[in-house]
Amino acid sequence: MSVEKTEQVNETGEVVESSIGLPFKVLLFNDDWHSFDEVINQLIKAVHCTFDKARDYAFEVHVKGKACVYTGELQKCLKVSSVLEEISLHTQVVS
Repeated sequence: MSVEKTEQVNETGEVVESSIGLPFKVLLFNDDWHSFDEVINQLIKAVHCTFDKARDYAFEVHVKGKACVYTGELQKCLKVSSVLEEISLHTQVVS
């Protein structure tokens, strides 16, 4: 199976290569500023998951330093990332 490569311009104006057909992921990183409740509530808003699932993600981020909180199409991942960043959470979209 071949994977087609495309070039896209990211928010800093750099040209980056991405693979069509591969799912993208949203990584959420730990910080020392947000409470568990803040992170859980924002995860529920961003990924439309249950309280229990959001709590699991928040705990994984706390313990491991980061967690993949969403996988899907690039545009949906960018939306999820944007919602999480509304409260200054640190995220990264990767392929």
